Amino acid sequence: MLSRARRLHPALHRLLLPTTPAPSHAPPRPPHHPAAAQTSTPFPIPFRRHLCSPPPPTPPPASQPPAVVSSDPTAVSAKSVCPGCGITMQSSDPALPGFFSLPSPKSPDYRARLAPITADDTLISASLKSGQLREGLEPSRGAEPAAAASEAAEAKGEGKVLVCARCHSLRHYGRVKHPDAERLLPDFDFVAAVGPRLASPSGARSLVLLLADSADFDGSFPRAVARLVAAAGEAHSADWKHGAPANLPRALLVVTKLDLLPTPSLSPDDVHAWAHSRARAGAGADLQLAGVHLVSAARGWGVRDLLDHVRDLAGPRGNVWAVGARNVGKSTLLNAIARCSGVVGRPTLTEAPVPGTTLDVIKVDGVLGAQAKLFDTPGLLHGHQLTSRLTSEEMKLVQVRREMRPRTYRVKTGQSIHIGGLVRLDIEELTVGSIYVTVWASPLVPLHMGKTENAATMIKEHFGLQLQPPIGQDRVKELGKWVRKQFKVSGNSWDTNSKDIAIAGLGWFGIGLKGEAVLGLWTYDGVDVVSRSSLVHERASIFEEAGFTVSQIVSQADSMTNKLKGTKKTNKKKESKTSTSPITAPEAAKSASTIDA
Repeated sequence: MLSRARRLHPALHRLLLPTTPAPSHAPPRPPHHPAAAQTSTPFPIPFRRHLCSPPPPTPPPASQPPAVVSSDPTAVSAKSVCPGCGITMQSSDPALPGFFSLPSPKSPDYRARLAPITADDTLISASLKSGQLREGLEPSRGAEPAAAASEAAEAKGEGKVLVCARCHSLRHYGRVKHPDAERLLPDFDFVAAVGPRLASPSGARSLVLLLADSADFDGSFPRAVARLVAAAGEAHSADWKHGAPANLPRALLVVTKLDLLPTPSLSPDDVHAWAHSRARAGAGADLQLAGVHLVSAARGWGVRDLLDHVRDLAGPRGNVWAVGARNVGKSTLLNAIARCSGVVGRPTLTEAPVPGTTLDVIKVDGVLGAQAKLFDTPGLLHGHQLTSRLTSEEMKLVQVRREMRPRTYRVKTGQSIHIGGLVRLDIEELTVGSIYVTVWASPLVPLHMGKTENAATMIKEHFGLQLQPPIGQDRVKELGKWVRKQFKVSGNSWDTNSKDIAIAGLGWFGIGLKGEAVLGLWTYDGVDVVSRSSLVHERASIFEEAGFTVSQIVSQADSMTNKLKGTKKTNKKKESKTSTSPITAPEAAKSASTIDA
């Protein structure tokens, strides 16, 4: 009986196969033919050959027909979801959400060279022909394994993620491929979808990450979810204290996009205390936070500490839910957490500066370890934010993407400050001569300071043109009714800002004064405006001047209005010349004859 090594050796196995007799109708073979020699003995000489010796040379293979690539796409089940946004995928209608198309199939030998390199090629050096980059240079030891690993991963399909057409367009072009299909997307209600799990006394431990944008804290903070967590904790706290099984949900406050704030002038402890107080002001005093984390997913600040804290609170079988408003940075943060945890492969969640990127709940695997689960949820739609009413082009102007810079005015009674065509701040009453107003908003949004008595003219002539957003004068009426809110502020220092007046979805005014003031803030009806303690106390060292700020929007609007005025003047001149030019009788007769002809 042959040994296992002999039975598994491919060359020996090929040699020991029984030979089939030649068919009766086959012509007789000559004695010197190789096949005739092989059929003369049942077990040829290589049976006595040592297993470690090289196998005999095999004849060259016959020419094979070209590879046939199937044109049939891979079948996709009806329950397949997009790993980037969580929506159910479909391949039938490109106009509907979740559409995807499979990559074009490739031949197995698509990596083969089109023309092999021969010794006659004079344009190729001898070092390249021998497989070296340079003559006398040996390849590094880690290069070949790395290349082999990358080829193996690519052959297995690792690193390639099949996403829907919407996610593909957002990842590569930063825009939605079919804007009309956005109206067909389902709305997500976290309270209705996940609320019963938090309210249930049984089940796995629940941890909710309450995400808030540092540049728009009060507008992006999920108040309804925070109140739900507070109510569930209050309902189950008594049972938990008595030792009964109770699902006591916990909450972590995560302040995202910390790199947008002027960090050199801020103290982490002050921002930590400020965010904690603002969260309790929005959700109520019953909200018990397990911690506050200040993070920046773009720069990796605080991500490791957040991951360690989440693992400790979730335990081996807990459920972690990341909740926040649209465009607060949930997917970006979870991808940063996945990279920090050492997950193999690139993160799959779609990141884009477009609100509402995630469409359904997505489970992020392999991050927390054991049986704990991490979920990314769709962004909550906050109707009290200005961004919920803007178009995609207007959103590009309002979104803050770089570190914010202060723009400070020194204003007196009877003056106003406009932030685009969205907000106006009137200085109505002062107990002092003047106050300092610092605007914290996107630098792309133009500002204007002038007299309050000219406010009606500004709305009529400059909203939608020099003051954008909105883009276009027709959009002013579409945003809603212009309403006023009054605020009374006081301060005791000229050097720092004492109070903030925050506009949800836009930014805030920093007020610095030593005395009292009555301010009137005008914006569109339904937009949330709050007065709070100051977040950033500093102001600009150089003050802004009266009039429009220098920006590309203002310059383009000015050139457009100047062109319109120039064409109107030329038309008036032409009309005046034709009406005042005298016409003699022969010319009139000649013109009449030409008309008759």
